[in-house]
Amino acid sequence: MRYWPVPDLAAYFGGAWHLDREIRTADGEPAGEVTGTATFTEAGGVLVYHEEGELRLGGHVGPVTRTLHYRPAGPGRAAVHFDHGGFFHDLDLREGHWTADHPCRADLYRGEYRVTGAARWRQEWAVRGPAKDHVIVSRFSR
Repeated sequence: MRYWPVPDLAAYFGGAWHLDREIRTADGEPAGEVTGTATFTEAGGVLVYHEEGELRLGGHVGPVTRTLHYRPAGPGRAAVHFDHGGFFHDLDLREGHWTADHPCRADLYRGEYRVTGAARWRQEWAVRGPAKDHVIVSRFSR
């Protein structure tokens, strides 16, 4: 697969994206989905990611939001933090592809970013551990 290098995160991510997310069981069965929007805006030298959408999980349907802070760490790189300030993972998209790990108590989130074009990228998180065992795939498009 060919990846789209991203030397400038703010220039690439800046603005609004359409978000489609699927949540699958460890066996690959559909468990839920989110549709909505994601925006990246600059604030005080930080690239702020904010998503809003509708979650459908089992019989539940309801709103979902998330905010993350991408703190620049050099060309194409950032340290990603939760909105409460805690560290999530490092990111380096200079080659258009990145893998990251995030331990969450006894569970492990293993993530992968894939930038596949000027207006398309995706994130996939495999979550494994005693409390969680699923895969979350988020697709972003302009």
